[in-house]
Amino acid sequence: MKILARALPLALLLLPLPGFAQGYTPAVTQFTAAQRDEIVAIVRAALKSDPSILRDAVTSLQADEGLRHEAASRAAIAATREKLAHASEDPVAGNPAGDVTLIEFYDVRCPYCRRMLPVMDQLLREDHGVRLVLKDLPVLGPPSVLGAKAMLAAQRQGGYFKLQDVLMRATGPITEDTLATQAQMLGLDWPRMQRDMADPAIQQHIDADLALAHTLNIQGTPALVIGDHLIPGAVEIAELRQAIAETRAQ
Repeated sequence: MKILARALPLALLLLPLPGFAQGYTPAVTQFTAAQRDEIVAIVRAALKSDPSILRDAVTSLQADEGLRHEAASRAAIAATREKLAHASEDPVAGNPAGDVTLIEFYDVRCPYCRRMLPVMDQLLREDHGVRLVLKDLPVLGPPSVLGAKAMLAAQRQGGYFKLQDVLMRATGPITEDTLATQAQMLGLDWPRMQRDMADPAIQQHIDADLALAHTLNIQGTPALVIGDHLIPGAVEIAELRQAIAETRAQ
């Protein structure tokens, strides 16, 4: 640390002084080449003798960036809360009058979203105060868009969750033919579903979910919003329980 102590007085001369804003010009405004070489050598020696200096600096920068990102996320959630939690056309599971609302952005073909399906099922069985709002985010290509449209069309017949369960557990591709077969097996009116899937309102619903995800800077699926927190990626039920408890305690 003695080496670093020698470096600091020289390095501090590089910092702007308050008087600059009032037009003050210091006697020395720049270092000579020799002085700069000496500063670089001192800093390099300090980092070699104590590498934790650089590690601590990087950790501090990452922590600051994390705080800024979290603050921006909280602000975005607050600004879009009504659209997030109370859009009338969104599918809702669990307790519609629950005291905690959990919002899930997901793609029906996403393997990590599929991993969350039994977790969500268990959560809703255990906690009858949770209201789950689903946001369709078909980011994995045309089959995902087709699946999202089919589920939203099935919702008009009360069949969103029945079709969702089949699609998220299926191993084959999502096509018009497979959707027709699955709809008929579930007792849904397939010709009506086809008409509804072509309804511009269905695409507008998907576009609204995509716009919300963009506003919240969601980078992938699944993504969960609870209270004023954004939780990216698949999580275990213990983490969901803790987030719900913290939200209730606020």
